[in-house]
Amino acid sequence: MVAMNQELQHVRLTLPATQEDLSALKIGSIVYLDGIVYTGREGVYKRVIEDGFEIPVDLSGLGNVNFHCSPAAAIEPDGSCNVGGVTATASFRFSKWMKRWFELSGARIIIGKGGMSSEDYKALFVPAGAIYLTTVGYGTGALLGRGIKSVRGVFWAEELGNAQAMWVFEVANFGPFLVESDVEGNSLFEQQGKIINTNLKNLYAGLKPPALSRFGETDDRNDELI
Repeated sequence: MVAMNQELQHVRLTLPATQEDLSALKIGSIVYLDGIVYTGREGVYKRVIEDGFEIPVDLSGLGNVNFHCSPAAAIEPDGSCNVGGVTATASFRFSKWMKRWFELSGARIIIGKGGMSSEDYKALFVPAGAIYLTTVGYGTGALLGRGIKSVRGVFWAEELGNAQAMWVFEVANFGPFLVESDVEGNSLFEQQGKIINTNLKNLYAGLKPPALSRFGETDDRNDELI
């Protein structure tokens, strides 16, 4: 279990990541990436997995990092691309596609916001040898955008729109990200949530219910939302 005062591991990872690279990462570590990262979210997943289209770019040897994101980007009339911020989207919505996506894409790192459930990590990520990186807080889209050095390609922008299209980025010092789940399926958020919840009742000691609870829905502090 990661203690909050433990010195954090900082890693700069060259992509595509090897299994040895991933096995060395600990939950709570801070990671920066160099190499190729591609975006893919529900539009891409549905088109490939449900509608039967082939992944529009050969990912073998190119990249094994899938960013759940909607880039603030534009495709100019001459075909060039302008990319500003790249803001992660919540990943929990995509769990129904992940098993097949891992099989088809060879993805080994998923980047997103908020993480997924520990059950998903154990059932979907561990068999694939994959990990999850989460963005750090809100408002980091512009910071992450500085790490994008070039656009290698944009696919299905006409069919899906810029936000849902698959963008392939060349990145350098791209981050920071936190390791939310490791190759064993351990979850930083789950472990730290347990620590917080253990002492949560002390935070409200002396307060009359339902003060600071779920808008008066419950008096049980175990049901509190963080």
